Amino acid sequence: MSSKAVIYIFLSIGSFIGGWVPTLFGASAFGLGSILGGFVGGAIGIWAGFKLGQYIGG
Repeated sequence: MSSKAVIYIFLSIGSFIGGWVPTLFGASAFGLGSILGGFVGGAIGIWAGFKLGQYIGG
């Protein structure tokens, strides 16, 4: 699996989790908290995918 694919997978997972967590605290799924959470989760997912891609790739 290429490192680009790993980054995209982690971006998707991070965005989903980041957007979902604020709903556990009563925020709307389409509210600002979920949008910001999705952005932050996506950024963390990109970073984690990049690091894992480096580890896998050598």
